Amino acid sequence: MEMREKIVIIGGGFAGLQLAKKLNNKNKKIIVIDKVNHHMFQPLFYQVACGRIEPSNISFPFRKIFQNSKNIRYRMTEVVKIIPEENKILTNTDDAEFTYDKLIIATGCKTNFFGNQTMEQLTFGMKNTQEAIAIRNHVLMTFEKLIIERKRSDDGNWNIVIVGSGPTGVELAGAFAEMKKDILPRDYPNMNFDDLNVILVSSTEKPLSIMSAESQKMSEKYLKDLGVKFMSDEFVTGYDGDLVMMKSGKSIPSNNVIWAAGVTGNIIEGLHPETLMKNRYRTDRFNRVLGYTNIFAIGDIAYMETPKYPLAHPQVANVAINQGKNLAKNLLKKSEEEWTEYEYEDQGSMATIGKHRAVVDLPKFKFQGFFAWYFWMFLHLMLILSVRNKIAIFFNWMWSYFNKDSSLRLIIVPNKQNGTQQ
Repeated sequence: MEMREKIVIIGGGFAGLQLAKKLNNKNKKIIVIDKVNHHMFQPLFYQVACGRIEPSNISFPFRKIFQNSKNIRYRMTEVVKIIPEENKILTNTDDAEFTYDKLIIATGCKTNFFGNQTMEQLTFGMKNTQEAIAIRNHVLMTFEKLIIERKRSDDGNWNIVIVGSGPTGVELAGAFAEMKKDILPRDYPNMNFDDLNVILVSSTEKPLSIMSAESQKMSEKYLKDLGVKFMSDEFVTGYDGDLVMMKSGKSIPSNNVIWAAGVTGNIIEGLHPETLMKNRYRTDRFNRVLGYTNIFAIGDIAYMETPKYPLAHPQVANVAINQGKNLAKNLLKKSEEEWTEYEYEDQGSMATIGKHRAVVDLPKFKFQGFFAWYFWMFLHLMLILSVRNKIAIFFNWMWSYFNKDSSLRLIIVPNKQNGTQQ
């Protein structure tokens, strides 16, 4: 009886999950390894951070996803080293090591603080569920502090600063601006929120620099309509917990700083340094890591140069999903001669900036405003994994649509007991 090929997938994000699902119940032995026990729908993290939707609505436990699978096993641990000569990986769990016939690295990205460790410690990233919940807790705690302190003892409490004007930064700024307008005056009826500022700091002249000129222009208008202070062409150089410092010499007092200014790959130790380019693994057109025959990289962590994308593909969900699908098809073919090269067909991009305001760039046409907002909602709803979660999110969205409110402003922080976090 022939031995089934053993494939280890590190990471259950869009790329890793898509690959695993396409290999489900096929004649391969699959192990999915991830340091958290669930897949996260990252495009809606900002709604968790603003208390719009519950984290569980956009988080899907791997054991539930693969419950009925005959060939996929999930292990919760963190891979710390690859030993390619032995076809083996080491994890941070005692004695837990895994061998493989083929290894797929789908570790995605983390927030890029550009080497500034102080900034990393004092600001909030938004690349996982825990970080989104931490932002929600911290911002809500700020409002609780304000109502107790009353007198404006600390200007930093009155400025929510978001660094980076890509889709994440813009969507977050819009959501916080709506929170200021519609929700906080009801929750804190005796407080005046006119002095609360939502500030978006951008290193480019317009927000959403990767999108079309029309979308950039409209998104800036939408932000200003919502009362967001947009600071263009400003580079943040430091943050000490009280002041955000900028290259221009300007500074902003703030106790709530969210860092949405770029990402960097989650690299694992063990492969040749020359395989790396801009902190991503260089791959051929089949997603095989250069210099290795049985190690692959897919999604945000892969740096694949193609004629259409000589500087590699953009780090977006669509690329990750389709690289996962393409690699799965190739791995199921009888011989490598039949393999298909990958190329990204740009599906367009979009962002939402508060209610009835969104910008959509499709390959053939572009549109903004009311219809774009509905298009954005429908598409994101369709991409959510389970029907139950689709219904829950739809219900939440409808509730806040008609009521301009949400009931999810819970402050849940870990207990500290006997010096440990419970």
